[in-house]
Amino acid sequence: MSHISVLLHETVDALLAGRNTGIYVDGTFGRGGHTRLLLSKLDANSRVYAFDKDPQALETAAALAQEDPRFIIIHASFADMQQELQARGIEVVDGVMADLGVSSPQLDQAERGFSFMKDGPLDMRMDNSQGPTAAEWLVNIKEEDLANVIFKYGEERYSRRIAKAIKNAGYIDTTAQLAEIVKVAHPKWEKNKHAATRTFQAIRIAINKELDDIEAFLPQAVAVLKPEATLAVISFHSLEDRLIKQFIQKESTLAEDTGWGMPQEREDTRRLKKIARIRASEEEVKANPRSRSAWLRVAERLA
Repeated sequence: MSHISVLLHETVDALLAGRNTGIYVDGTFGRGGHTRLLLSKLDANSRVYAFDKDPQALETAAALAQEDPRFIIIHASFADMQQELQARGIEVVDGVMADLGVSSPQLDQAERGFSFMKDGPLDMRMDNSQGPTAAEWLVNIKEEDLANVIFKYGEERYSRRIAKAIKNAGYIDTTAQLAEIVKVAHPKWEKNKHAATRTFQAIRIAINKELDDIEAFLPQAVAVLKPEATLAVISFHSLEDRLIKQFIQKESTLAEDTGWGMPQEREDTRRLKKIARIRASEEEVKANPRSRSAWLRVAERLA
């Protein structure tokens, strides 16, 4: 299955906010859907910098860079965005977007080891050129720590019995093996959802440090935005969305009064203004079921 960019027009339109020129950042290039649409709407003097860790995404991006000199790809996590931009002489930009979902090719290619639906080596690394595979990671993690990961990142209520079953199984080298172990250990799972869904999500988030990267990315994104520039972020599960929601809420709310019972004038430290929270339309969900859980949050940089 080819990758279908979620909330494509909504994201690019929100990012541009009526503009057709400037410097923009795509924090998660993926297969380039958002970036290509963005480039199609920008003038000849604009530039788009994109980030990705995935080797296959980088191949697609390299081809686009050959086609369009306005586009520059950076092999790095968006968690290092500000440093990487500054190294290229970029201090401020007109907009930053990110699509936090796993791309369809990553899910659909068995050899990437992301999905319990296709048997393949248990890998799960976004950047499969470095770091431990999921199989290696499971060998080295303690049972209690694994249970905590599955509970925290998968929001799985049966995390302890699943962790025990995984550790008792010894070395697990394929996605089908892991999925079956979880299925047998799981006493009850949601209708129309595989028993291993939450466990696979948790392990993937942990080995790729996905939430840590989001927490590092968000303040950097705000720091590089010009006044009235836009931040647009798509999330696919509650953990991601909660981080983004809380960050925007904090950055768009006046600080509380401080003092010893004396009225204090509140210092205005707000850096963002909330613009929108958008879901995929019914038409998009029908065409691309993976968009069902997607949320787009949009905010504008204050002066």
